[in-house]
Amino acid sequence: MTPRKHDVVIVGGRCAGAATALLLARMGHDVALVDRATFPSDTLSTHAISRSGVVQLHRWGLLDAVLASGAPAIRSIGFGTPDGLAERTVKATAGVDLLVAPRRHVLDTLLREAAADAGATPYEATTVSGLLRDATGRVCGVQAGDQELHGRWVVGADGLRSRTARDVGAQVRDRTLSPSGTFYAYVDGLDARGFEFHPAPQALIGVFPTHGDQACVWISAPATALSGLRSAGGDKPTALRHLISTKAPDLGRRLRGCRINAPVRGALNLPNQVLQPTGPGWALVGDAGYHRDPITGHGITDAFRDAELLARALDDELNGHVSLAAVADRYDRTRTAALRDVLAITRALTAFPPLDQFTTLQKQLSAAIEREASWLAGLPVPGSALSVAA
Repeated sequence: MTPRKHDVVIVGGRCAGAATALLLARMGHDVALVDRATFPSDTLSTHAISRSGVVQLHRWGLLDAVLASGAPAIRSIGFGTPDGLAERTVKATAGVDLLVAPRRHVLDTLLREAAADAGATPYEATTVSGLLRDATGRVCGVQAGDQELHGRWVVGADGLRSRTARDVGAQVRDRTLSPSGTFYAYVDGLDARGFEFHPAPQALIGVFPTHGDQACVWISAPATALSGLRSAGGDKPTALRHLISTKAPDLGRRLRGCRINAPVRGALNLPNQVLQPTGPGWALVGDAGYHRDPITGHGITDAFRDAELLARALDDELNGHVSLAAVADRYDRTRTAALRDVLAITRALTAFPPLDQFTTLQKQLSAAIEREASWLAGLPVPGSALSVAA
């Protein structure tokens, strides 16, 4: 078959890949967006988006569409205390005054549709079986099903267990297994007005209101404390309720009249890892290139931020403004600087220090997110008339 030629072939079409495709397409590039899944479809995620990620949706003109999909605008954050839930209003900074936690089958589909509207070519239910290389060894495309998709760049956005990262031999620069785990479920009928965080000795429990008047209720704790939940089989809902009631009694009482309407999902000992982000003809974005324990709730924001950093760098190379080496250096430097603070805080939180230290770390996380949001809000919007290299 005649190869299909594109400027960029992106492997993985969820948050990181679809956002990268959207921005590159808006910049005028021919992008193929390939995923083995069909959409809409769900993926493992507690899907709350921090202020930095909401800033990105707002800058890209997608926040109204997310809200129109039925994801509630979150305008308060509550913290569990011995005296009850202490709530504070989400302040207006960096251009936004709300948070949001859209289900991934909605968010990922919305991003893919926006990318297609911008001119990207989506390939669904298409499995990438290998990379293509030119005579110099540079990656120049992928084998996707029974067809070849050629591109000047191949971007791996295929998740934590990225085949792209493995096939290009991306160096692992920093890797530790988290001692923590996170499990979650969806409930009907919970009286949650906003995001909630309930810190407890050796645990953090949270609530994220989402589509359909449902709430994602989750617990992060040392993996050893969650092993019974993991192995509970059909009793997982009961085990989850018991753990939450033990660690956050007030929330546990509020959950008694609520129905868990979906399977309990989660994982233990996920890696905190940073991979080499670029090489000859290839780049990594999202969890494929950088992953951290979900306790800090920053995964979607990482994906959006790094998608923009990568899109800006590739745009300059595709337009002949900078060399391959300059692209690699810029994306590497900016991504490394951007991820440093939250990664360090993530590792500290998953050690579950005493509550006073845990609270101090949460305040440091909030400050880091506010700095990141202000920085992102000040960048030119990719694809706009004012867009310039970062």
